[in-house]
Amino acid sequence: MISIKKGYFKSIILLLSILLLPSLGFSQETATINSGDTAWMLIATAMVMLMTPAGLTLFYGGLAQRKTVLNTIGMSYTAFCTGTLVWVIIGYSLAFGKGNAYIGDFSSFLLADVKITDVAGTIPRILFIMFQGTFAAIAVALVSGSIIERVKYSTWIIFSSLWVALVYSPIAHWVWGGGFLSTDGELDFAGGTVIHINAGVSGLVLALMLGTRLGHKEERSNKPSSIKLMVLGSALLWFGWFGFNGGSQLAADFVAANAMLVTNVAAAAGGMAWLLIEWLTDEKKPTLLGSASGVISGLVGITPASGYVDVSGALAIGAISGIVGFYGVVKLKKAIGYDDTLDVFGIHGLVGIVGAVLTGVFANPEVNGAAGLLYGNPGQVLIQLKAVVVTIIYSGIASAIIFKLSTLLTAGGRVDAKIESDGMDESIHGEKSFESM
Repeated sequence: MISIKKGYFKSIILLLSILLLPSLGFSQETATINSGDTAWMLIATAMVMLMTPAGLTLFYGGLAQRKTVLNTIGMSYTAFCTGTLVWVIIGYSLAFGKGNAYIGDFSSFLLADVKITDVAGTIPRILFIMFQGTFAAIAVALVSGSIIERVKYSTWIIFSSLWVALVYSPIAHWVWGGGFLSTDGELDFAGGTVIHINAGVSGLVLALMLGTRLGHKEERSNKPSSIKLMVLGSALLWFGWFGFNGGSQLAADFVAANAMLVTNVAAAAGGMAWLLIEWLTDEKKPTLLGSASGVISGLVGITPASGYVDVSGALAIGAISGIVGFYGVVKLKKAIGYDDTLDVFGIHGLVGIVGAVLTGVFANPEVNGAAGLLYGNPGQVLIQLKAVVVTIIYSGIASAIIFKLSTLLTAGGRVDAKIESDGMDESIHGEKSFESM
């Protein structure tokens, strides 16, 4: 009888163990991973991914000449591929590896130290890696807009790969990976310095090194191929930017919700500011090109501030960004005469600088704990200015060196005059975007 009871007892224990083990494992996982945060970040990551191969390609493609639409689209599309690959091979490790104050390490080379069960904050680490990878990819794709219609495709592929590893990743480490700018207290919620100033300055340097397009001062050479595609691309970028800024909180909470709200407000304010300026001044017409450009300017300006400002700050930053974007693109570019094809420096570089500085002015401690000039902390403006200057210097010099190396490896970075004149779609890709051409 005793032996029967013992056997029965053991059977009960074994059965309970089998039933309880899965639930114990699940309990451990939910203690570190928040399902709501994870679900939001899965969505935000997909939204940011959409920005490059869909939003930016259509925005840039619509702005390009008819004979170079596909080449323009292809440069952004390919940049997303190269950026993604370089990011998982070495970029993530250099950006978020422990390293030192200036660069990460090689511990995550090919994600060697990353396990599928690793956690970053309240989300899976692999999700954080992918989210950040979409940032790296769109940053380098932005640069392409400065040099389209004249750069070799092979040169671009080499440059874009090196740029993610050697320009983007170090700056991301300085700001988000525990580097010296984060230690200084710079406020860059979603990429004002890391993405927009970085890409804008790089684009300007490359445009100056490559030289102007053939006949670029002629009015016919500046006509966009499709305003409709450009507006559609801007709308997809606007939509994706909610994941861009809202997702940078890495959680589904009040700060993320505020980031989405101020992003929308700033975009609308930027669009209206640009539209009204061109309508009421010498342009005399409210164009969709201007409205969409103003929206993108507002989105750029609010990016570093989106996790720190309230609606009043967003209104100011958005409107100022639209004004700066207009005068940077329409006035400054003409006055200086540089050939930044799609105004990457004017919209991303100049507006990015303004947005980074204004973050130090309008940051409201009630939003996320950080205070700016208007809330009793004038020193924050100086911290922001330091980050801007450091980013400009490093990005400019490093991009110039990398582009020079890329041109040496491809026997010059510029296509010959005939290809440039005939159009790069058919000459390089053997394809046409518009059959009626």
